Amino acid sequence: MSTHAGLAPWAHLWQPPTSPPRWVIWTAGDDTMVFDRLLNIPAPVADAVLPEVLRRMRRAGAPESDDYPGRACG
Repeated sequence: MSTHAGLAPWAHLWQPPTSPPRWVIWTAGDDTMVFDRLLNIPAPVADAVLPEVLRRMRRAGAPESDDYPGRACG
């Protein structure tokens, strides 16, 4: 089974970003993840499709940073 077939649940992540963007790419140490700024948590993207999701998000112009993109907790 192709990993591309499993990408449909995350298609909203690589739509052109709104302002301010809800989903951003966050690199924390050795991990690169999709961060949901509305819910203030990393988005649950399956490891098997994460590289392709990140590639498509970058192509769509999603912001990317090493800085924590969320709000302070508590």
